[in-house]
Amino acid sequence: MTGGSDARVTSVGTAAYTVPTDAPEGDGTFAWDATTLVVVTVAAGGRTGTGWTYGPTACASLVDGMLSGVVVGSDPFDVGGTNLSMRRAVRNAGLPGVAAMAVSAVDVALWDLKARLLDLPLHRLLGVVHPHVPVYGSGGFTTYDDAQLAAQLEGWTAQGIPRVKIKIGESGGSRTSRDLRRVRQARQVVGDDVELFVDANGAYDVGQARRMAGRLDAEGVRWFEEPVTSDDLDGLRRVRDSCACDVTAGEYGYDLTYFERMCAAGAVDCLQIDVTRCGGISEWLRAASVAAGHHLDVSGHCAPHLHVAAAAATPNFRHLEWFHDHVRIESMLFDGALDPSGGWVGPTDAPGHGLTLRRSEAEPFRV
Repeated sequence: MTGGSDARVTSVGTAAYTVPTDAPEGDGTFAWDATTLVVVTVAAGGRTGTGWTYGPTACASLVDGMLSGVVVGSDPFDVGGTNLSMRRAVRNAGLPGVAAMAVSAVDVALWDLKARLLDLPLHRLLGVVHPHVPVYGSGGFTTYDDAQLAAQLEGWTAQGIPRVKIKIGESGGSRTSRDLRRVRQARQVVGDDVELFVDANGAYDVGQARRMAGRLDAEGVRWFEEPVTSDDLDGLRRVRDSCACDVTAGEYGYDLTYFERMCAAGAVDCLQIDVTRCGGISEWLRAASVAAGHHLDVSGHCAPHLHVAAAAATPNFRHLEWFHDHVRIESMLFDGALDPSGGWVGPTDAPGHGLTLRRSEAEPFRV
């Protein structure tokens, strides 16, 4: 162990980077041409831990203004206690949203720091359940033409990834004919042996989603993500009752109450959790336990490299989203990026989560 039991967090740093996409990206309800990464570093005992979230630069401001005073001076081995203190500190600012993303980035950095102080890989510190983490290729943006979609799908299948996901619900659910045509194209490209997932990002109303569900079943779609807004738990349940494919949601969960309500409502077949939004690794573990109590698996949403250690330590874990936008950014800006060939990634044997920001590569994108 480096630093000894009397080590204290000495500093908290933030930096934000906005990285242009490699092509216009969009889904059923949103379009973008750049993605912002907010990186948090925490130091103690001569080691530094790193965490991040994909959110606005306001996350960095909140860390600097409301959380750093809570974290500096804390015991780096008491991550759970510091997480609780951070959530209490942002009570009046409102936890869901930007505050939860800021807390998440700091919490991940603290877990990385703790593991590095102990000179342990993070998944070993958390306790390994799964030696390998299954992934699914994710992208298939509504902004892609047929050639772009085919090339991306072929790239994943060439890597041996046996699960792929595309976006549907284009233009707020108003172009269902194109949605179905793209689903049929995806099935043709990947063949019958690859699991096909779709994500509507809440674009449909309940009636549309139920009608679409039957057509998706006919194409062998296995995963129907956010067919309606995740705020409509009864609507999700009604869609779930009308289709054979798994209905899923949860990526916008910022606290345990959200996850409990979604599970208790019978709204999903698999609960999505995002470690960069839910409150970090500390809250991921608690949310996964909520899902387990309802006999549900969990799936990691986006930010793939930050999920691997927690996923490996979660008994009811199903798979991790290998999201094109975030994979590209994490591979560009960090040493230690993983290879999903064969359809899975293995946790690193390096201390912590094994990722180190390449500051010289990141600096041109700093905002």
